[in-house]
Amino acid sequence: MKIIRRLYDWVLHWANTPFGGTALFILAFAESSFFPIPPDVLLIALILGARLKAFKFATICTIGSVTGAIAGYSLGYFSWWTQTGEFSSFANFFFNHIPGFTHEIFYSVKEMYDTWDFWIIFTAGFTPIPYKIFTISGGAFQMNLTMFIIASIISRGARFFLVAYLLWKFGKPIQKFIDKYFNILALVFTVLLVGGFVLIKYLF
Repeated sequence: MKIIRRLYDWVLHWANTPFGGTALFILAFAESSFFPIPPDVLLIALILGARLKAFKFATICTIGSVTGAIAGYSLGYFSWWTQTGEFSSFANFFFNHIPGFTHEIFYSVKEMYDTWDFWIIFTAGFTPIPYKIFTISGGAFQMNLTMFIIASIISRGARFFLVAYLLWKFGKPIQKFIDKYFNILALVFTVLLVGGFVLIKYLF
């Protein structure tokens, strides 16, 4: 936990430097494949320091995250398996060193892809579910790349622009609300959205 806290503080310090936007892009890129700290942390800090740039920062964050998602997909696609169909040394490194990346979760993601397709990427991109697990797994299981990119753009963009809008509109008073309730609301919204489409499909 101390390591995570140090990483968290390190991420936040970039908001007080001239390189905040660049750091945001790099963080969003890295978080989509391996980095444990979500880009929302730096996004919020940057917007609070310059509210008029809220949507510019949201755009940077979205582009960085989607680009990182494609990189994560590529890692899974090209580096995850040996020629005999076993896990590569690269894959085993992830299983051994990346928090939350286990064999059990990896194969459960495969079942989710088979069942939900587009919606599982949307859910992972919009909610606090670790996005990196789904980007790399998407490549490893050769999910349709076009659908993967579209789902990533919609979900990541919706998340970051919603955060940006709330901060742009209400400023610092909304920060505690975002910190405490945003992830819960994101999960509820996604469940209702996906559930609605499933219901429509079932009824019609």
